[in-house]
Amino acid sequence: HVQLVESGGGSVQAGGSLRLSCAAYGVTSNLYCVARFRQAPGKEREAVARVPYTGGRTYYADSVTGRFTMARDNAAKDTVYLQMNSLKSEDTAMYYCATAPFRTCLPDTPVPQDYGVWGQGTQVTVS
Repeated sequence: HVQLVESGGGSVQAGGSLRLSCAAYGVTSNLYCVARFRQAPGKEREAVARVPYTGGRTYYADSVTGRFTMARDNAAKDTVYLQMNSLKSEDTAMYYCATAPFRTCLPDTPVPQDYGVWGQGTQVTVS
């Protein structure tokens, strides 16, 4: 089994930056892809980015391309980070990391049902 624990988030003014971390605990040998989703009040959960767990091409939603970077954190064991720059009010949401054993990162935009393991979520508020 694997568990995802999230940290980071908070409140920031528009144009600012935040960094979210997602640490995996347990069996990580069968993790191939970690994804980030977000859900704003009254809206569906949407995919933000996904990165191969051992490195490789990262996929981003059009709305965050050029502003967000998702990658493996070489300074922290089994941790993936999401660096968010030039934040906008529309980035305000609850952010979740997600994974599924043996699931690879695909070009097609994933849906929440594609992932069975989720972090607890962390709030990002941009004012």
